[in-house]
Amino acid sequence: MSEKKLAGLWLDQKKAVIVKNNDGQNVSEFEIFDTIQSENTGGNSSEYAFHNSENAHKEKYFKEIEKAITNSVELFVTGPGVAQEELKNHLLDTAQYKNLKITLDSSQQMSEEQVLEAVKLHFNA
Repeated sequence: MSEKKLAGLWLDQKKAVIVKNNDGQNVSEFEIFDTIQSENTGGNSSEYAFHNSENAHKEKYFKEIEKAITNSVELFVTGPGVAQEELKNHLLDTAQYKNLKITLDSSQQMSEEQVLEAVKLHFNA
């Protein structure tokens, strides 16, 4: 078992399943830590308002993910689409995470157990 504080997650634009081997302080076995839902942007009267609302919701979503991975030194991110790249860019633009080692992968929808197994496999745990 690694003594490093590691985290992995599957995410898309609406949901993130987070797996960690630490509670922020102590290293332990990998387990499902949290599932975070992104807020629905809903309807807006203009494209400009919709875009601003969408960006605000994405920022809040990524901040929730940040809180969940605090103190991790490596992060494995998988999922469909471009959400992984957007999260990576967001984290690397944040002072607290600029030195975080981030590995990206792509995958289709996964159950929480499949995410747990994918993260364990990535970190050879």
